[in-house]
Amino acid sequence: MTQEAHVTQGPLTTEAGAPVADNQNSETAGVGGPVLVQDQLLLEKLAHFNRERIPERVVHARGAGAYGTFTLTRDVSQWTRAAFLSEVGKQTETFLRFSTVAGNLGAADAVRDPRGWALKFYTEEGNYDLVGNNTPVFFIRDAIKFPDFIHTQKRDPYTGSQEADNVWDFWGLSPESTHQVTWLFGDRGIPASYRHMDGFGSHTFQWNNEAGEVFWVKYHFKTDQGIKNLTQAEANKLAGEDPDSHQRDLRESIERGDFPTWTVQVQIMPAAEAAQYRFNPFDLTKVWPHADYPPIEIGKLELNRNPENVFAEVEQSVFSPAHFVPGIGPSPDKMLQGRLFAYGDAHRYRVGINADHLPVNRPHATEARTHSRDGFLYDGRHKGAKNYEPNSFGGPFQTDRPLWQPIEVTGGTGNHAVPVHSEDNDFVQAGDLYRLMSEDERARLIENLSGFIAKVSRDDIAERAIDNFRQADGDFGKRLEAAVQALRG
Repeated sequence: MTQEAHVTQGPLTTEAGAPVADNQNSETAGVGGPVLVQDQLLLEKLAHFNRERIPERVVHARGAGAYGTFTLTRDVSQWTRAAFLSEVGKQTETFLRFSTVAGNLGAADAVRDPRGWALKFYTEEGNYDLVGNNTPVFFIRDAIKFPDFIHTQKRDPYTGSQEADNVWDFWGLSPESTHQVTWLFGDRGIPASYRHMDGFGSHTFQWNNEAGEVFWVKYHFKTDQGIKNLTQAEANKLAGEDPDSHQRDLRESIERGDFPTWTVQVQIMPAAEAAQYRFNPFDLTKVWPHADYPPIEIGKLELNRNPENVFAEVEQSVFSPAHFVPGIGPSPDKMLQGRLFAYGDAHRYRVGINADHLPVNRPHATEARTHSRDGFLYDGRHKGAKNYEPNSFGGPFQTDRPLWQPIEVTGGTGNHAVPVHSEDNDFVQAGDLYRLMSEDERARLIENLSGFIAKVSRDDIAERAIDNFRQADGDFGKRLEAAVQALRG
């Protein structure tokens, strides 16, 4: 990010640049008298202070970020025409924001919660945002359920606390969540730091090449620091002693030159194979088993520069899954389709209509050329240029080449469930994940789940929750039922 350095030496001034005579005492009507409205420095400082915080994110409020570089290590031009993926060795500036999902801005880092993975590539064709998590799947597969899901994770409107009843009532009635819940309550549910976890694009995306051929792709970022996690007991202790543990670890590692890196991999599926694949490839609650589509290493991601101001560059950073570049586009994933609208709308509300003008958000390797004008924080960058298209005054014009290839659709409109493929159900992959775990990992998974389920107030909610895991694996359900019963007496 390049910008003029703010002058910090010389006389103190007001926001308008006038010199300040006294910054220690407000102006009063005589010694000991009431404060005067004419003390504009006092009013300016108090008014600014009242507005120093913008509305926090409803989800992913608690976060940390850093700048870095992505280096392409493999020729991928056979699959995509994206310019930043065009040449082995090419480097692209990035900004990566990590976060927890459910906690408030002041919550602790070391909690059992998915971690957000929001990565911005400052490419020469515009910014490309890849917004995922540290898990390859999610709790639901349709964005229409997202507000309801998040309401169960946030504070109850009556009690003001997160309620186990709400969480398990929703998960029990939404069996598609079983796979992600198994991830969340396993060992990787509480990473030891942001550096010691993997990242995923999670959704399926489209890549298209110069010939117009379409491929479906999933992104994986494998930590080169190694996976490290916290047990529930370790996390409880750390959250109380150092609520900022993850933020501090990331910042200090970069300060001492220990730059964290990830190996970037993709899974590639030719578009023609999607219709007959055994799992719906656009279902966010499912993975593509590596035996079917082995991950291909394509690059390295390194974080090597800390933000200079957390508010300006982390809190005001915005990411949208709708920020694509030529050669990359969306898929029919219903969660992704909803996020294409929701993220941009959240930023327009939270930061403002000109959020993309801020230094951390604007393109760094090219220039944004639009006909949008005015609005909160508009900086007058367009000067006297015309604000419509087409025009005959040399304004920006359309390219007539879409960023991604069209998707064929058939049938009537309606409130359709996602298509079911030959091996699709809500439990098979959760069972596969359980059976991949060691005995020690299974024991900790049962302990973590049972401790939370035991807190619900109604037996039917507990039983419904347990039954989802029973359907994933008989041993899983049997052991969980026994553990919950022991805790509930």
